[in-house]
Amino acid sequence: MDPMRKQFASDSALPVSLELSSTKNLQAELPDHLHDWHEIIYVHGGAGTFFINHTFYEMQAGDLYLIPGNTIHKTLPHPDEPITSSVVFFSGQFVQASAAGIDSFSFLQCFDTARANRSYKLELLPAERQRLEGLFGDMQEELAARQPGFRQAILLLLQTVLLHTNRKLNPGNRMQPYAGSRPAWLQNALNEIDAHLPQSLHLSALASHASVSPSYFSRMFKQHTGLGVTEYIVAKRIMHAKELLAETDRTVAEIAASCGFESLPHFYRMFKKVAGNTPAHYKRSQ
Repeated sequence: MDPMRKQFASDSALPVSLELSSTKNLQAELPDHLHDWHEIIYVHGGAGTFFINHTFYEMQAGDLYLIPGNTIHKTLPHPDEPITSSVVFFSGQFVQASAAGIDSFSFLQCFDTARANRSYKLELLPAERQRLEGLFGDMQEELAARQPGFRQAILLLLQTVLLHTNRKLNPGNRMQPYAGSRPAWLQNALNEIDAHLPQSLHLSALASHASVSPSYFSRMFKQHTGLGVTEYIVAKRIMHAKELLAETDRTVAEIAASCGFESLPHFYRMFKKVAGNTPAHYKRSQ
């Protein structure tokens, strides 16, 4: 598997994947990954750092993280306190299809809000944690028993999780990440990359703005994000290209140029590496 991309069976009759109460240490943790499915991560216990899009969060019991599709993310567990978490991956189309036309309600609004606010974390109260753990347990039982209607039951349970999450989420009350022990210049560098994706971004310039050496910048960037500088910039550009392919009628060449790729062949090569298919195939799938 490409370490940048997590694969799912897009044609599955049940486009939902559960990994409940799983303990992750530094050796067992997933590599940095990027995928088109949405993801909910609930922390039962342990400690660590979560890097999402361009922001760091200190993980603790009771945290709920909302990861929209097409978002870079990486967990970095504490070496002495491994993270125990429950993770649900799912296709947004599968969840939302049955709700189309009903009061214009979107189960996925919480993910849209998280992306718009660049704030992906919710802290749950004890009663909310108990309810969520119960719903996850019911989903696991349905998946294991596979009784008639189990797919519909899992869909309803997942929609219930998202319903409560949407009600919990207050767009005006954004959770602020903790700086922790990371250097202050790192967040500034991530913001700079986001703001100048279509332009030339060179390690030497980023390091100069941070007032550190290029080698130190590279080492600290990799240590805290799990990605090399070039890997990160390419992945962010491909994420932006995927949004433009899905939401606009611009040509592939126009999109490649607007995302900072100097040549069309390079864009095609990087898109296939990160997204797993060609730009044309991705556009048709949307």
